[in-house]
Amino acid sequence: MFFDQSPYECRVEWGRRGAREAAERGDIIIIVDVLSFSSTVITALRNRAIIYPYPRNLDGKKFAAKIGGEFILGRAEAAQIGAPTLSPVSFGKAHNNKKYVLTSLNGAYCTWIASQVPALLIGSLLNAESVAAAANQLQKQTKANISVIPCGEQWEGSGEYEDTLRPAIEDYLGAGAILSYLEGSKSPEAELCMISFLHSIDNLNNLIWDCGSGRELRGRGFETDLDHCSRLNVYQTVPLLNKDHFIEYV
Repeated sequence: MFFDQSPYECRVEWGRRGAREAAERGDIIIIVDVLSFSSTVITALRNRAIIYPYPRNLDGKKFAAKIGGEFILGRAEAAQIGAPTLSPVSFGKAHNNKKYVLTSLNGAYCTWIASQVPALLIGSLLNAESVAAAANQLQKQTKANISVIPCGEQWEGSGEYEDTLRPAIEDYLGAGAILSYLEGSKSPEAELCMISFLHSIDNLNNLIWDCGSGRELRGRGFETDLDHCSRLNVYQTVPLLNKDHFIEYV
């Protein structure tokens, strides 16, 4: 296709459609959902939890029962009983070696769509340099190109003929951070994404705090998620999809 990014080794594509296109090309894929699927998976795996991504439109509770795991509840419901949830700060050492089924409209869904690829990694601001280093190594081994997928959000109440994807700046900044450490040639779309991050690197916390997604989480009482997710390169944990769950890339 004349409108794709095929001349370049590193690309950026949005959302579910972008994930599917990248998977069909056989790219190495990095899923970026900063608030909060990616950040939660990274934090959970760092605490040795075993995370199974699952799309929200399927029966995650039934799947959790099948694998002997726990279905992760929504933030508000889980907070009432002290259970882990899509909030990354809800995971700690107590969840070591326990199985959890994590659903979301964006990151988990994009992971599900793009699961059949040479490698699918999870990235965010938390592990940007480490996930890029892993992708660089995998690119040398497989000769596959790399697609970074900022997942975005979903508009509520979309009309019949309207798009449902809402681009989210926190995912764009996370994708740009990762792209800044990738070694391959970058498409114009990837270059612009990287430049946006580099221009904003000293103001990440404020931008994420006050962006649409950030304001939504603050309004629901999850300010600590924003502080946690806006930190840059604090973890070396790189989740790699292994069939139906994540393992740590080494």
